[in-house]
Amino acid sequence: MDCIFCKIAAGQIPAKKVFEDGEIVAFRDINPVAPTHVLIIPREHIETINDLEPGHAAIVGRLHLAARELARQEGLAERGYRLVFNCGPEAGQAVFHIHLHLIGGRKLSWPPG
Repeated sequence: MDCIFCKIAAGQIPAKKVFEDGEIVAFRDINPVAPTHVLIIPREHIETINDLEPGHAAIVGRLHLAARELARQEGLAERGYRLVFNCGPEAGQAVFHIHLHLIGGRKLSWPPG
């Protein structure tokens, strides 16, 4: 498989990892849109949110719990932060391996882009 996120999770491509365990990996985005911009991925390759199955519910929940903890560690919990999943090209998904964006550290506008 030629997935850059699978290669990062496997340690084949370097990344600034901020968390990893047996199921998920979190690393700093190489093109951050805010002072804190972390991508949180499952080690399992799942291309888009449309490809999720009921059995993936636990891993999607773990991505969110990891985001909560990382937000606390980054000093964002009280200030506020945004969690984003993009699904498909028109939504801005550039890497087809689901990933949860943790974005914060500055005032974020609404609606986004």
